[in-house]
Amino acid sequence: MYHDHSDRGPTVGAREILDRLPALSPDLLQQADQRFAVRVSRSWLSRVRTLDGPLGRQALPGPRELLADPGDRVDPVGEQARSPLPWVVQKHDDRVLLLLTRRCHLNCRYCFRRDHRGPEDPTPAELDAALRFCVDSGADELILSGGDPLAVSDRRLFDVIDAVRPQVPVVRIHTRAPISAPDRVSPGLVKGLRARAPVWVVVHCNHPDELSADVVASLFRLVDAGVPVLNQAVLLAGVNDDVAVLAALFTRLVRLRVFPYYLHHPDSVQGNAAFRLTPERGLELVSGLSAVVSGVALPRYVIDPPDGLGKIDVAQWVRAGRRRPVP
Repeated sequence: MYHDHSDRGPTVGAREILDRLPALSPDLLQQADQRFAVRVSRSWLSRVRTLDGPLGRQALPGPRELLADPGDRVDPVGEQARSPLPWVVQKHDDRVLLLLTRRCHLNCRYCFRRDHRGPEDPTPAELDAALRFCVDSGADELILSGGDPLAVSDRRLFDVIDAVRPQVPVVRIHTRAPISAPDRVSPGLVKGLRARAPVWVVVHCNHPDELSADVVASLFRLVDAGVPVLNQAVLLAGVNDDVAVLAALFTRLVRLRVFPYYLHHPDSVQGNAAFRLTPERGLELVSGLSAVVSGVALPRYVIDPPDGLGKIDVAQWVRAGRRRPVP
């Protein structure tokens, strides 16, 4: 485990993690890694202050991760029924999602795809078939996801974007890399994305402590080049379930010219029960947040239920008795 790969950015080994965070049990680290690989970038580890702090909790296993929970779901957002062929998910006629890889620079312990199994990357034949589907789907937008689509090389990323143009005019790259491995946002990457506009980059930042100087520089490289950047955060117990923390995060992002797009209710995948909170608690936090930030700093609070129909506002979902209203 914990190998370095040039197209992922440097990841750290178990010894380096344990030296930095001696409170972490080696047995827990090993057991958790066997269920869902513990992968931490060196950049992220340098920002971790304590094991139970907001960055430590997101990246390193806790004891509850090994326990089953009554709320666990095998397919928490209903992707299996919406996958017409390997590596593709389509929940909406106008959008199609391509899982470009299962690799990440950082394996977040709450990840809703942490139970995905199989090869890390599609075969050439699988990728060709997926791209043909995307082109023929009639979708207006291609969403590149994973894993992390920036865990592949620039050449592969650009080839994929080029393969769907002009039939799919808009591309979204959903990535944690500018936050978890900021050096990945190289001048060559930025130049290639700008040349292929419209490309939107949707990053994933959950706590103000993630916004170190090198992260801010990576975001500036994108926005200064005219690449629009949005943020999707996940509401996580013990990480950011606090109005002051959320307000600090979203106001800082706005000042960095990153639009706070979504605040996700956590998905109930096996192993992430320690991060879950009730929708009612989430609505209480969002209500408090709306009183202290401007509208541009207030993300849409959504949940992606297991019915596979896509995101819905949490308030609407709760009003409907936690079922999606019948159209």
